[in-house]
Parts: sequence; structure tokens; C-alpha cells
Amino acid sequence: MNAAARDTDMPTNSEPKLIAGNANKPLADAIARRMSMHRGLTVKPVEARVERFNDAEIFVEVYENVRGEDMFILQPTSNPANDNLMELLIMTDALRRSSAARITAVIPYFGYARQDRRTKARTPISAKLVANLIAQAGVERVLTMDLHAAQIQGFFDLPVDNLYASPIFALDILHHFKKMDDVMIVSPDVGGVARARELAQRIGAPLSIVDKRREKAGEVAEMTVIGDVKGKRCIIVDDICDTAGTLCKAADVLMEAGATEVHSYITHGVLSGPAVERITKSVMKKLVITDSIQPTEAVKGAKNIRIVPTAPLFAQAILNIWGGTSVSSLFDNDTLSPIYEGLYPGS
Repeated sequence: MNAAARDTDMPTNSEPKLIAGNANKPLADAIARRMSMHRGLTVKPVEARVERFNDAEIFVEVYENVRGEDMFILQPTSNPANDNLMELLIMTDALRRSSAARITAVIPYFGYARQDRRTKARTPISAKLVANLIAQAGVERVLTMDLHAAQIQGFFDLPVDNLYASPIFALDILHHFKKMDDVMIVSPDVGGVARARELAQRIGAPLSIVDKRREKAGEVAEMTVIGDVKGKRCIIVDDICDTAGTLCKAADVLMEAGATEVHSYITHGVLSGPAVERITKSVMKKLVITDSIQPTEAVKGAKNIRIVPTAPLFAQAILNIWGGTSVSSLFDNDTLSPIYEGLYPGS
């Protein structure tokens, strides 16, 4: 490609532009406000309509000129996953055909991530299929958070930045728990040990594991605690809470093993079906989730569910990508603390 051709692909505007689907507009607005604060000027999501025809087909119209712009589409592919995924793909196509210079998909919650391998014969690897669809639509970069399996980054033949909630959780735990000598981090299964260990190291806490034997999807047959949790305030750490059956049973098992109280820090609060009711009736003192998925009114009204914001982290990551600076620097407490200074003073 010659220099003249490259020049036409460069953004003509000196600012990044955000556009949002319908999956989590409050988060998009919060990210825009944080970007405004950092940039010292007003940043608003690009005016567009993303709606459905009577037969439920999705239609997108972008009202602003985006030619040569560095575009960031904010759209988690949460429930309804298929609708939100199609919105993302169609918005990408609209921007590509409108000559946007670069399109980054900001997907706080990456749907289909649990289908990352073939567990039985004649089953799909849907996460790979979704990665192919996103790339084929015209996305050139993906920004996401706490992928269910780290190898999903390799499903894309384009750059993927996978942010982590553990630095935010570490700040939150240190702020709310104060005294740390009786805190124990717990992984709800063997597969999540790496995630739990990383948080445990950040706050200087020991690690325990709940070993579960699952008979079939959605049901847990047996649970055993590996490690001594007697007299400890246990914090269960995981990436996804769906129906909350496993989580609530793990809390029961920990209390039976002598824990004084149980809290949970989960990145993505899917919270399907009976989840909220189970959590409110459980022995868990508090479930802390992020706003990667737009919380329902039931979630916001639950007495023992608290939501921590991801907008400061995503806003800074978007600005770092736009400015060509490090995104991995945001994994560091020293970098992240100033971004969350208003929420966790003195951290």
C-alpha cells in the first residue's frame, strides 16, 4: 500500500468516537462521561438509531459523518445474545460502508464464550464461529473483559485486548474489608484457580478451592472444600454467575466448613431465571458484580447485590487504544488507583 492510500485510512478527526447498541446504553453513557473528563471536552455517543422492523429484523442508521474516524462500538453480547450479536455485526457493517478508518468492538461481556471447545462429539465451538463473524463483518480490534477462557483471544486473527476485573475487585475488597488477616479467596472450581490466585496475590490473601463434581449442565452433585476456611471471611471469585445454583451451594458448603461469612465477586452478572431470588435467600452476605451486563431492576433492587462500575477502566482503555499507548498498564494497581480515586479514596 502506498503512502497516499495509507493517508486516506487515517482518522480525520483528532478524537475517538463512541457508538452504542441497545445492549447496555447506561454503560456507554458512563464511558462517554469518563472520556469527557479525561479529554477536557464533551464526548457523546454518535447519534444513531438501532431498531427493529415489525418482523424483528434489525435496522441501523448512523446520523453523523464517520468517514475516516476511529470508531468504538460499545455492545456486550448478553441476553438476548443473538439479537445483541446481530446488532453489533450490522452496526459494524454500517460503519464500514460509511468509510470509518478503524472499527473497534468494545464487548464488555463476550457471549458464547462458554462454548470454547468440543466437550462431546458432534458439538460446535460457537465462540470461534462468533469470532469469525465479528472479524468478517469488518471489526479490526476487540476490547473485552474477563473472557471465560483466555484462549478465545487466539480465535481472532486480529488484536484482542482482554481487560481484567481483578484489579477493580482488589481495590473494592481493600476498601470495604479493611482488616485482611481473616480474608480467604475461594475459587468455586478447579478451572478458576488461576483467576482466584491472581486476585489473592493482589490483596495478599490465602487461597482455597471448592471442588465440584457435576453430573450434568446446571446441576452440581457434590462439593468439597480444599483448604481450611474455619474462622475465615471467604470471598468466592469467578467470571460468570448465570443461574447462581453453583454459587449459592458453594456458599452453603463454605459456611458448613466453618467460614464466618461468605461474599462473592463475579465479573459478569448474567443472573438468569431464579438467580436473583436464590441469591437474596442464600447465606451470602454480599454478591458484587460489574456493570458489564446492564443490570435488571430486580438485580438493582436486591439487598445483597452490589454493582461496581467498569466505565473508568473501559474509558481509559479506549483512550489508550486510540492514542497508541499500553492497555496492559491498566492491570497495574498503581495505574488503576487514580482512575478509581473518587470511588476508593486513599487506595
